[in-house]
Amino acid sequence: MIQMTNTLLVMLIMLSSCMGERGKSGETKALDNNRVITGADQIEAYVPYLEGKRVGMVINQTSIIGDKLSVDSLLTLGVDIKTIFGPEHGFRQDASNGAAVGDEIDPKTGIAIVSLYGKNRKPSKAQMDSLDIVIFDVQDVGCRFYTYINTLAEIMETCAAYDKKLLILDRPNPNGFVDGPILDMRFKSGIGKFPIPITHGMTIGEFAHMLNGEGWLTDGVQCDIKVIPVKNYSHDLYYELPVSPSPNLNSQASIILYPSLCLFEGTIISQGRGTYMPFTVLGAPELKGQYEFSFNPVSLPGMSETPLHQDNVCYGVDLRKYDIEALHKSGKVNLQWMIEFYEAFPEKERFFDSSQSKAMGRIEALIGNDVFKKQIMDGVSETEIRESWEPGLSHYKEMRKQYLLYP
Repeated sequence: MIQMTNTLLVMLIMLSSCMGERGKSGETKALDNNRVITGADQIEAYVPYLEGKRVGMVINQTSIIGDKLSVDSLLTLGVDIKTIFGPEHGFRQDASNGAAVGDEIDPKTGIAIVSLYGKNRKPSKAQMDSLDIVIFDVQDVGCRFYTYINTLAEIMETCAAYDKKLLILDRPNPNGFVDGPILDMRFKSGIGKFPIPITHGMTIGEFAHMLNGEGWLTDGVQCDIKVIPVKNYSHDLYYELPVSPSPNLNSQASIILYPSLCLFEGTIISQGRGTYMPFTVLGAPELKGQYEFSFNPVSLPGMSETPLHQDNVCYGVDLRKYDIEALHKSGKVNLQWMIEFYEAFPEKERFFDSSQSKAMGRIEALIGNDVFKKQIMDGVSETEIRESWEPGLSHYKEMRKQYLLYP
């Protein structure tokens, strides 16, 4: 049972009320009626629902109430948390992109942490039998190739299999627009499992409804979900995350540039892995003399142990001061950088060679089709490339409407 005194509940409600939307300077805005309130911060809406239940939590370092990890706050309220399930990068965000993560015991709480990005991608029957309900509270960034939506689907399938309810504490999508080609399912992979565009324009809560509604879970199973919606959020809101969602998205600029720059994982061009400014720079050693800006990728444990062009100076562009608010407002993935770098690269036959990269892989898996590579090589204009995304993109936008929780 939850041993929750009125005093403790009032304290946590006051804490969540004091935490406003992060401003552009990184400071917290003064309390007002328009501030964003995440699902997790609305403890009065779900803590009573957890009374008497054995709880599992799919969480990581982004799972906060106010400025405190949600697991710590909920334990304070007496919530009976039995297991923590950690997605890619681990519970404490200390694993590199794609690195397997093992099970462990959280030294602070003594709770067992089960990795969902190691030998197992789903909880076992024994683990689920010890739970009554699972909470999903992980910050997503709204891209098809960002793996947390895969984890969501796998948890939903597991909850459906063992007749457990999934409570989703929703969070804003910092890239809330819809753009890119729909994934050709011939190129389905770990970085693209569903027929959606590059930026799907949905929060985790909305995406969960889409997974159920479109029958995309394995064998068309249905998961019993309850979503605690974000207050005062809209998809076009420019929202600054208070916590980095993963080791290589360590700045607001990297988060907003990610939908455009991650496509370069399917090329010979470095996106800054192996530096402390990943996904804000582009370059390669072969571009010396064409660009003045340079950077040197090195091995960075916990971020990128074996980055592309390791220990070689790369020449290219610095996008750290790029107008990311304007990019966000445009609602588009930037294709001009891909066009520019292909034109500048001297050995064109090597441009789409991603074999040296230990990160994402082929351009076909990233973009979601086998047309884009040829379009870039043939000098097709951005306008023509975008036209080739239809009518799939428009059909997706229409389908998406029925699952939206926010304007």
